Amino acid sequence: MASKDQAIGGVIFIVCALVGIFYVVTLFYPKWLGVFGLNTNDANVQFWIIAVPVLIAFIAIMGIGAWIGWTMATTPPPKPIEEITSEMETEEKKATEEKPAEEAPEEEPKKPEKKK
Repeated sequence: MASKDQAIGGVIFIVCALVGIFYVVTLFYPKWLGVFGLNTNDANVQFWIIAVPVLIAFIAIMGIGAWIGWTMATTPPPKPIEEITSEMETEEKKATEEKPAEEAPEEEPKKPEKKK
């Protein structure tokens, strides 16, 4: 049994194939639209069959560009490399200073000696 994703992929494939066939046939043979009772000028149909996808692609590209610009404009700048490296160095120094104190074996307190 096919998964839900595979079924959706199959539907997308079929729709894209049909739209592609419609586009190519209408571009090169616009008179076939007469089957639907559309009596239009061939040049007019060919113009619109090219203009609509170009318009959609143009708007999509401009939308992506606007989204990238908005993201860049609203994202705060990163810290300078020098600041990051100095922070890393101070953290390393703190870690090395704390290690010897933690690793040193604890000495047992000496018992005071009794005088006899």
